[in-house]
Amino acid sequence: MTLRGWQRQDPSQSGGILFSLAALVGILIVLVALYLARHPILRQLGESWVVEDTLERSDAILVLSDDNFYADRATRATQVYRQGLGPIVVASGRRLRPYAGIAELMEHDLIERGVPKDKILRVAHDSDNTREEAKALAEVARQKKWRSVIVVTSNYHTRRARYIFTHIFPADVRVQITGAHDGDFDPESWWEKRISIKKLVREMAGMMVAIWEQHVGSDNADKSQVIVAPGAGNALAVV
Repeated sequence: MTLRGWQRQDPSQSGGILFSLAALVGILIVLVALYLARHPILRQLGESWVVEDTLERSDAILVLSDDNFYADRATRATQVYRQGLGPIVVASGRRLRPYAGIAELMEHDLIERGVPKDKILRVAHDSDNTREEAKALAEVARQKKWRSVIVVTSNYHTRRARYIFTHIFPADVRVQITGAHDGDFDPESWWEKRISIKKLVREMAGMMVAIWEQHVGSDNADKSQVIVAPGAGNALAVV
């Protein structure tokens, strides 16, 4: 190749190098901007995942199973009850033994926080996820002829709970969602704690599963029945 031929190709080669350098600089600028703005972005993600309805008086306050160590859901349910937003608090819980389960533990937490025992309805069930628990509680609502309920759950669980309950409960039953403070999940700084990251990632995965289940029509006719637990007083069992 002659010197003249090499010189004719050199401008295009230089242009390609300049374009690559400009693209690289652009990518670096975007990465730096994302790094500097990571906290506002992550904070917005956490806050947007938590939903809270404007609460109005309902027929019942439903406290979802598997409260945390500090009984934050029971605490929030008690606050809602004291505001006069529901005449009865439903302690929903999985059965751990034939004679006891999480519902009994939740009832204890509610009484300890000031809810009268005769205003608590224990609902024991064998659900192992939110969708199955919503089905069990929907059956109770049907039996009790409730037309509006307030669902109390942990703050990080509110968006998924709202989606599931509004799709599982009958259309003529108004579902309101309120979130309890959770000591392991602060939406403003969730990325700073490993347990908070795990909670949010698990919720996002659970949300995708819930949407998939809804769209594939896996919600077959529910055969659950509500029965009064023998000798249990103000208690129901969903089987």
